[in-house]
Amino acid sequence: MNSRAIRLTDTNSSNDSSGRTWGLDGSLFWVIIGGAAASVAIVLFLFSAMHCDFFPSLAAASIPSVLGVAYVLGFRQGKPPGYDVDLLDTLLHGRGFGPDLQTRDTFAP
Repeated sequence: MNSRAIRLTDTNSSNDSSGRTWGLDGSLFWVIIGGAAASVAIVLFLFSAMHCDFFPSLAAASIPSVLGVAYVLGFRQGKPPGYDVDLLDTLLHGRGFGPDLQTRDTFAP
């Protein structure tokens, strides 16, 4: 028999990915589920409690779902981590890194 021991190494392969659910990276599906739950609550409130017509209630209730799907697909899915926060920071504060370019000629008298 061979007396060599089996060498085991920790690869941390489970740390490389946060998984996928419904084709969405990580736990992004919770944003869509939250938008759908908010939409159901709004349509029930408007239609049942406030006695609004069904289709205007449905139109108003679709806003959270549409915003959730737009946020996930536009700012999170397939983007690097922190892309949405960095984009918001760039839009609010401008560029944060890199040298400031001088537009005037420094050698002119």
